Amino acid sequence: MGMSVTISAATAEDAEQIFKLQYLAFQREAELYGNYLIQPLTQSLDSLKGELATDTVLVARLGDEIVGTVRGSVDEEGTAKIAKLCVHPRLQGHGLGARLLRAVEEALASPGTTTRFRLHTGHKSESNLRLYRKAGYVKVGGRTASDGVQLVILEKEAKDPTDFAVSA
Repeated sequence: MGMSVTISAATAEDAEQIFKLQYLAFQREAELYGNYLIQPLTQSLDSLKGELATDTVLVARLGDEIVGTVRGSVDEEGTAKIAKLCVHPRLQGHGLGARLLRAVEEALASPGTTTRFRLHTGHKSESNLRLYRKAGYVKVGGRTASDGVQLVILEKEAKDPTDFAVSA
């Protein structure tokens, strides 16, 4: 009998598994850019533990193994910033990234407070760009990261669940 993947809030005890998964999952990005100094690969465990304490961090579990993760926070202007979405390489391409993205959007959505969702990815990361476009994100700009990678910034408006159309 197969196991299903569940998505839930991360705990402090998950830090090392998230750290190892992030390092493994972002190898493909590093290879794509020929740059192994990208932030997900150079982040310290202590820094990640800090994010676990302050941000919304979700994990996808297959049994006891963490096979996906995503982080986010909402700033004072109501922008929900989503970061470091990653899925174990053996499970990529099966919709888990899209499930994690929807889950973090739901977790960060606060009616009347959250106005938009924002994320970024490298300009060569076609599979990521395809995922985000399919989820309704549009390019709003770009910038060069401190590691030299050209990033595409994408956003989508947060929908207020109390808004609904009335037809006559």
